[in-house]
Amino acid sequence: MLTMTAAFETTEVGTEPLGEWVSQAAAGDRSAFERLYRSHARRVYSVIWRLVGGNEARAEELTQEAFVKAWQALPGFRGDSAFSTWLHRLAVNTALMDLRAHARSDRQELSDIELEQFSAPSRSRSSQIDLEQAVQSLPPRARAVLLLYDVEGWTHQEIAGELGMAVGSSKAQLHRARGLLRERLEGHGNG
Repeated sequence: MLTMTAAFETTEVGTEPLGEWVSQAAAGDRSAFERLYRSHARRVYSVIWRLVGGNEARAEELTQEAFVKAWQALPGFRGDSAFSTWLHRLAVNTALMDLRAHARSDRQELSDIELEQFSAPSRSRSSQIDLEQAVQSLPPRARAVLLLYDVEGWTHQEIAGELGMAVGSSKAQLHRARGLLRERLEGHGNG
């Protein structure tokens, strides 16, 4: 399989429709799957990178894992949704499973005191902070809820089911994440 660097340096070439590539890859054509990989790797990597807080090595590893899972599951792809939607959901689930595995304890929510520790903006960096850095600095569960809800368009019910929390907890994590982002961005804008 390609490395992430190779995937980013190569642009999609050819006029073969995506549906053809999916059908060919599902039948075991590695070349067709490589074309799918090249056309979707950047977006998959991007969402995983955000979910893991900007950790490049972890994002690359999880992107590769997501594509391995896609290769294995592709023969069962029914086409009920667009391939890109199916692949993107598989990638997000791969990252979420990794986040759960690395959580301090199963199903433990961050306390308000812990969240407050994250809310103080770091003054060691320049006074300017961009949105991406602010999102990366959020606690993992709050970051995951924010990205899934605001960026990926998931419902609180979907998030709660995937992260193993109550719907109310998903809503609370989103509220906290937005508040922490607002504090960080305002704090750096005034510094």
